[in-house]
Amino acid sequence: MNVRIPIINLSIGGLLARLFLLFLVIIWTVPTFGLFVSSLRDKDQLIISGWWTAFQTTQRNEQGRTAPADEQIERDGVYVIEGSIFEEGANKSIVTYGGGFLPGEITDYRAGETITTEEGWSFTLNSDGTYVLTSPEPFDFERGKRFFYVAEIPPTFTFKNYEEVLNAEGLGQSFINTFTVTIPSTIIPIGIAAFAAYAFSWMEFPGRRWLFYLVVGLLVVPLQMALIPLLRIYNTIGIAKTYPGIWLAHTGFGLPLAIYLLRNYIGSLPREIIESAKIDGATHFQIFVRLILPLSVPALAAFAIFQFLWVWNDLLVALVFLGKRPDQIVMTSKLRELLGSRGDNWEILTSSAFISISVPLIVFFSLQRYFVRGLLGGSVKGG
Repeated sequence: MNVRIPIINLSIGGLLARLFLLFLVIIWTVPTFGLFVSSLRDKDQLIISGWWTAFQTTQRNEQGRTAPADEQIERDGVYVIEGSIFEEGANKSIVTYGGGFLPGEITDYRAGETITTEEGWSFTLNSDGTYVLTSPEPFDFERGKRFFYVAEIPPTFTFKNYEEVLNAEGLGQSFINTFTVTIPSTIIPIGIAAFAAYAFSWMEFPGRRWLFYLVVGLLVVPLQMALIPLLRIYNTIGIAKTYPGIWLAHTGFGLPLAIYLLRNYIGSLPREIIESAKIDGATHFQIFVRLILPLSVPALAAFAIFQFLWVWNDLLVALVFLGKRPDQIVMTSKLRELLGSRGDNWEILTSSAFISISVPLIVFFSLQRYFVRGLLGGSVKGG
């Protein structure tokens, strides 16, 4: 009986390409997963450990104080101070304790073990954070006595960070403002770039090639160089701190890439289709509207993803060309204000990141089937 063993024909180049693709997926997915895990963690745990420890119990050195002496009570001839060092609902437990007004170090005594001090006091700290301090004589101290302990904190996940961000005053309006900026700033450059890309691909006019080179050269110009001159022009013509102003700014910054991508795609369309339409008497506008636009949907969608993500996540251009009034402030600027001038509440950065990327993710997954086709459409044949 003959048994045929299938042979897997995988070249070294193909294997390396797959390994490299796997590497890219990992380096993009792992930080995103870590960001998501951090957004669900308790603030105290974020301070003491990284996200990779989120699923295991951690230990933390902390300090506590007893209640002051004026809260003591007399019970059976013994003076007692008792209470709890944990806030109500705290999800942690005591492992060891010591130090401070107690003899020994922080790890010398187990939770529940009674310690006798030099003053003749007895102190017991239980695993749930409750304590009892007793003495045959009245206590005489103003502040509570300090001691140290090791707390064991199990994995804790919460939506408090998301609640804090979503309940922030003005966040809903800033969400709407971001749509007001992003949608026109995506549609306008796509419309202009599509006309320009058709002209560069299928219309003959003097200087076409050099003008296209100039447009491509603008890709390497940092937008930061244009912010101040453009703002001065806006102040002169009176459109500074307005929505039309930021729409035009994003349009100008996005046009070079849009024209480059769309020209490569439109130029790769079959010449026979264009020539047949011309023979039938179609004008350039009719060809563009009835043939080019329907065939260029993948390229248009690819750039729409790029432009939408860029404008939605933008902070710099919004700070320069828009005000901070409630009817203008965008979400990235609003989230920045939630942190405070000294970086307070920094733990909300993780939840803010996922709230801000929710809409771009919806846009990307809705248009992803066109993404690769649009990017690679002009990679084989040039116009």
